[in-house]
Amino acid sequence: MLSYAASGAGYGMGFFLPFTVLLFLMAYLCQEMSMRVGAVTGRGFGELVFGRYGRGWGAFGAVDLALTNLVTLVAEFVAIRIGLSYFGYGAPVAAFLGLSLVVLTAVLGRYRRWERTVLGLAAFNALFLLTAVLVRPDPAAVGRALLSWAPLPAGDPVTVLLLLTSTIGATVTPWMVFFQQSASADKGLTRADVGYGRAETALGAALAALFGAGALITGAVLAGPGAAFESAGMPWALDHAAGPPVGALFSLGLIDAGAVALLTISASTSYAAAECLGLPHSFNAAPRRAVAFHAVNIASAAAAASVILIPGVPLLAIALNANVLATVLLPVTLVFLLMLANDRELMGSSANKPSTNVLTGAVIVFITVCAGAYAVTAFLQATHLIAAP
Repeated sequence: MLSYAASGAGYGMGFFLPFTVLLFLMAYLCQEMSMRVGAVTGRGFGELVFGRYGRGWGAFGAVDLALTNLVTLVAEFVAIRIGLSYFGYGAPVAAFLGLSLVVLTAVLGRYRRWERTVLGLAAFNALFLLTAVLVRPDPAAVGRALLSWAPLPAGDPVTVLLLLTSTIGATVTPWMVFFQQSASADKGLTRADVGYGRAETALGAALAALFGAGALITGAVLAGPGAAFESAGMPWALDHAAGPPVGALFSLGLIDAGAVALLTISASTSYAAAECLGLPHSFNAAPRRAVAFHAVNIASAAAAASVILIPGVPLLAIALNANVLATVLLPVTLVFLLMLANDRELMGSSANKPSTNVLTGAVIVFITVCAGAYAVTAFLQATHLIAAP
């Protein structure tokens, strides 16, 4: 949500509003495949990659995910910290609350209880819709942005590409694939449930797109000359520009969004680690029966929590670059997902249709090009081959 709001604050609704909606269509495409593979095979993503393509690729995928997730978990603690700081609470409170939430949900004893807890928290992402209403955007301007994709973002190419790749990495991520497939298997979905899972995934993507658009529209109230600020100060900037209710509600939304992502990202790490080690990997298993699964879940969150306790940590840089890292590492994960979804020995009649393969291939190429463009442009600027702003 910080990435969406930062894009709106930096460049207005223009290009980034319809781009965010498009990204959630991409997210649905990837999540639907993940859900379908998990439901049909009853196995998680890490377990299948390990079993079908060997220990080397399985270990690579797990390490890739662990690295990305650790940085992304830090970003989620950053969001909680920024939200709480608006109400006068510091990093220790953010670290304690986030870690306590992971521990409490890990010991609920059943996947269904864990899922309902997370869904209950996720409902409060609707706060971003409320803040979007309170900033009173021009409906005609919202419509023009959605239809015209204009104006295109201009200015320093590295900054534009940073926000572009960060927005991609906030929406379509490696952990999303690992989590969706493993959670679908843990939930007990079967081939007969694929239609239900597809509808549920579509609803989730639609709601997430709506909430993300709300965050972007809220941030857009800060766009314009003289509006430069650190995103770590966005709640206060919104307070000044649109009134205290907007600042307070946006801060509560950040805390909630950070908490939901924290729970799902740490879960994806524990699924991947336990699957690759061939150990029990389910929220239905008591901690004493799935020690590694629950230990990795809590330890990954604890490691991320410790980072935000370091004085002077660059909050915005962590939040945006965590999503950039996810974008850079995402194509490898999507290629494996595409191969699994086309494996007829595994999937039978539930394998991908040709149209799904074409769309997924286009998504992989698009994400690879965006990540590559950012990497090349940043390198050229760092080596002074192109001018910095």
